[in-house]
Amino acid sequence: MQAIKISQPVDTKDLVPEWVARPVIKAGYVLIKVKAFGVNESEVTSRKGESSADFSYPRILGIEGVGVVAEVGENSSFEIGQKVATMMGGLGRAIDGSYADYTLVKEENVIPITTSLDWGTIGALPEMLQTAYGSLSRGLNLQKNETLLIRGGSSTVGLMAASLAQHFGATVISTSRHAESLTSLKKYGATYPLLDDQDFEKNMQQIAPDGVDKVLELVGTTTLLQDINFLKAGGKLCFTGALSGKWTLDDFSPFMIPTGIFLTSYAGEAKDLPAKVFNDILAEIERGTVVVPIAKVYHGLAEVGQAQANLESGQYSGKHVVVL
Repeated sequence: MQAIKISQPVDTKDLVPEWVARPVIKAGYVLIKVKAFGVNESEVTSRKGESSADFSYPRILGIEGVGVVAEVGENSSFEIGQKVATMMGGLGRAIDGSYADYTLVKEENVIPITTSLDWGTIGALPEMLQTAYGSLSRGLNLQKNETLLIRGGSSTVGLMAASLAQHFGATVISTSRHAESLTSLKKYGATYPLLDDQDFEKNMQQIAPDGVDKVLELVGTTTLLQDINFLKAGGKLCFTGALSGKWTLDDFSPFMIPTGIFLTSYAGEAKDLPAKVFNDILAEIERGTVVVPIAKVYHGLAEVGQAQANLESGQYSGKHVVVL
């Protein structure tokens, strides 16, 4: 089979398909014929050699993918030809990933799906949807009629979270540092797209003078303490991402958290996106009630390098998806 396999830090132009051995099925695993996958920031980081210790070379990149079951182990609950999605579980980091014709995944990290959507749309979803849904449900327990602030709303997770939150009946305030991104925020579900500039706090006071119920923090600790003060009594902030690159607080004290306010985090696993939820959302996408933020669809492994380069450029809103 063909795959994008790297043995050291490389440039995007070096992400070239090569012939490698097809994985051999074993008990407890599913061999997936990959039909599409999203391209992610963590894969860019891995390509550059800047990943955390759980990543190792040589490695086929790709932390998520969708496709059809090609082979199953003994007593498997999956069937050959079944549509599936997969993400996390060390994929593309500790084990070979989805930048390939086939990928071998533990059954516990495989989600059966039923949909007539095209592979380009399905391929955008696993990691982005799992992170957004997990943050809103497990992290924030977001409820209908609540007000949600998404700090870092122009990220793929931010856009997906806004689309889901709007569908759940929440009022969404979503931010971006770039004025040209405000249209995208509105398109994907923000009730109030808000520029993150020197007038941000004043505009927040006008929109939500009594505060917000929930905050999804995607920018990082550079804005966390500011955002936690926008919350109403009993409100909750979920720390999910750090677009700023800042993951920790210097000289942190628990007394920095206002009394009656709750701070949590979300890292996420495939099990946080149950098959029923995934399939229900796929159905909503088919009906047009949930919108999937897609920047561009590419075709074939040969275009992976361009997809990563475009992602890294920061000039696009939404997910970059490669269809095989």
